[in-house]
Amino acid sequence: MDYNADIIRDNNPMDNLEKQLICPICLEMFNKPVVILPCQHNLCRKCANDVFQAGNPYWPTRTSVSGGKFRCPTCRHEVILDRHGVYGLQRNLLVENIIDIYKQDHTSRPEKKKENQPMCEKHEDERINIYCISCQVPTCSMCKVFGAHKDCEVSPLENIYQTQKTELSGCISMLVAGNDRIHTIISQLEESCKAIKESSQKKRESVAELFAELNRVIEEKRADLVERISQAEEEKIHFASSLIVKYQEQLQSSSDLLQSALQMVEQTGHATFLLKSKQLMKRIVESSKGSQFEKTEPGFETMDQFTLDIEHVIECLRSLDFSNSCEYEEEEEDIEEYEETEEVKPEGQQ
Repeated sequence: MDYNADIIRDNNPMDNLEKQLICPICLEMFNKPVVILPCQHNLCRKCANDVFQAGNPYWPTRTSVSGGKFRCPTCRHEVILDRHGVYGLQRNLLVENIIDIYKQDHTSRPEKKKENQPMCEKHEDERINIYCISCQVPTCSMCKVFGAHKDCEVSPLENIYQTQKTELSGCISMLVAGNDRIHTIISQLEESCKAIKESSQKKRESVAELFAELNRVIEEKRADLVERISQAEEEKIHFASSLIVKYQEQLQSSSDLLQSALQMVEQTGHATFLLKSKQLMKRIVESSKGSQFEKTEPGFETMDQFTLDIEHVIECLRSLDFSNSCEYEEEEEDIEEYEETEEVKPEGQQ
């Protein structure tokens, strides 16, 4: 089982010991066997072999007694190997024993679920276990030692993980605070929509009441004008009918006199004619003088006196809009004053 820097870190001696048991190449706990370099620094044999192979790619085919060389990744001290290569380096049994003790202690702790670490694309056998600060990307130990990040500044994943996790937590807090503000704004807007609906309903009812009152006033005015036209019609018809009766009576009286005059003309007796003709002619003259009755004036039969000009009122209605009550009152006063000037009484009779 592999152990790395992601193990639970409490402030106790065992955790401090773990930091001393980290390989500078793979940044994980040393894997047995552990080799000790001439400079007294330690490496996993696998990591030492990887470093050696990278610096001496043709070593397996060489026949020289010299086994090659590489530099310590910790202090850059040059390590010269014999023909056995890294297998000629001594094992650090003390470190291996310490690792065994640490593992035994660690088994008594609650085991933390191990993270499934991704593998390096350039070195398929290497897990991504370090972070390149210069390039801002996670990478593997081999990329740092021999690859594209050998001249870059690196740090253990745990350190960058904690830093970026703290930054992300701050971003999450910002998002949560922003979402809370948005929820508050949404609630306020929903309340505004509700208030708008209530206010609009009240205004619709108010407008309906105003126009109902306007229709009532218009209906009252219409009924009043229609009643006045009917009264004028009745008065004129009554007057004309009374004249018809008078003229009919006059016509009947004139017809009777005409009949008497015709009979008198046919009278052959001179004496009888003279006795009655003078009296009859006097009656005819008196009847002619009394036949001058009242008569209607020109235009008597029309109702032009009730002509109503409502263009001004229509313009006022068309320009009717939401405004303050003072303007409404002024318009109503103007309309009433205008209507009073338009009211005309029926013409008098002769």
